[in-house]
This record gives sequence, structure tokens and C-alpha cells, in this order.
Amino acid sequence: MLIESFQNDKIKNITKLLTDNRFRKRSKVFVVEGQQENERAQHYGFEPVEFFIAENIFKGKLPDSKIHYVSEKVYEKIAYRGTSEGILGVYQTKETQLSSFKPKSNSTVIIVEGVEKPGNLGAILRSCEAFGIDALIVTDAKADFYNPNVIRSSVGCLFGMEVFQAENQETLEFLQNNTFNIYTTIMDKSAEDLYQRDFTQRSAILFGTEHSGLSDFWTGKGKNTLIPMSGSIDSLNLSNAVAITCYESLRQKKN
Repeated sequence: MLIESFQNDKIKNITKLLTDNRFRKRSKVFVVEGQQENERAQHYGFEPVEFFIAENIFKGKLPDSKIHYVSEKVYEKIAYRGTSEGILGVYQTKETQLSSFKPKSNSTVIIVEGVEKPGNLGAILRSCEAFGIDALIVTDAKADFYNPNVIRSSVGCLFGMEVFQAENQETLEFLQNNTFNIYTTIMDKSAEDLYQRDFTQRSAILFGTEHSGLSDFWTGKGKNTLIPMSGSIDSLNLSNAVAITCYESLRQKKN
């Protein structure tokens, strides 16, 4: 059966999953668009519920799970990126606890407090995955990991990462109990050069919100660390700052 109506109940449900964070959380499912992203989701063990495929667009191997065929016009409506490869999957979310993470002796984790922009969170995930970061912890989370913008901007890197949401106090206790070296990014005179820090040991680097940085909770909880810059601007976009830090961690470990 080909779904051609925008008023079809399944199409209405998909649209709501894409646009309504609360509905998505209540439903405990999320939407993945694009062939590469769907392949990554399945590769890393996310359980598919169903797929929506525009047969004239999709060129890949059909998945084994339940398939609904949709017209190109319907696909264009539900596809977040337009006519992207003709496949959209619905998957069950995963719930993970920070206590389940078992760090290695030289693990590096990135912690982002209160990140608000899904695009930034996705870009951070992409950098963390690319440069071998062992886990991403988001405290005081304002952006939903399963927001379609996060999945799109991470190019599906969300699925292969250890990702956790936790409160600040829980996170601090986890870091202390697991003897992490804690590095904060608070702009003051105590801050030292990023490249002088030792990331070959168990390390946690913390970043704050895009507009106000780390909250007062983290004051005095770690060693202040900043990226050296020579221009007139004194700060970077959050995802860029994280990417530079992730690369430095990898560089030190490779050397």
C-alpha cells in the first residue's frame, strides 16, 4: 500500500515526532533520516520500529523491518532534509545511566553544561566521535539528543558514542570517584594554556553554555584551561572550542 495522503495517521505521527520534543520523549521513539544515518543506527544496536521509503528515490538495500511506502510528495513533507535518499526510520530510544560507563585508565570525556542548540550538540558529537573521545556527558540538558537536528548535524555519530545526561552533582561525584583530572573552561587569570595540560591521563574537560559559559557550580572544581588565541576575539563557537580540545587530546595520546 502506498501512502499518498498527508492526513494519514502514520504521517501525522511522524510529523509530530519530528517537531514535538515532549511527544518524542513520551513516545520513546525517534526519527532517523538518510541512508548512512539509518545504517549507523542499526550497526550500533538501535532497535528499528518501522521505515518509510519513497521507492522512486531510495537506492539502497531494503531493511528487514516493517516498511511503509510513501509518495514522493509525502516523503518531501516528512523528510527533514527534503528528498534525502528516500528513507526515514523510526527507532526506540536508549536510556543509559552515567554509572554504567566504565572509563579506561586514559579515558577522555567531554562534558557540556546546558547546551541549547541542537546543531551545536550534533557538531560536538561528531568531533567527539572523530577524535576518539570516550564519552560525552551533557549536564542540565536543554537540547534533546534525539532531536532530528542533532542526528543530522552529527551525521549519525550519536549512535556510536557513549552519551549520557546527568545533573552537575552526579557528574562531579562520578569524576571524583573515578579519579578524573578535571579541566574547566572559565575565563579568569588562573587559566592555563590547553597545550600545557596532560590529556594522556584520565581527563574530563568541561564547557558551558553558548552565551554564559560554565555555571558557578563548577567554580573551583577543576583546573581552568583555555585555548590560546592571537586575534581580537576572546571566545570561539562552542562546537569549535570542543573540536580543538578533542583534537589536542588525540594528538597527545598518539604522540
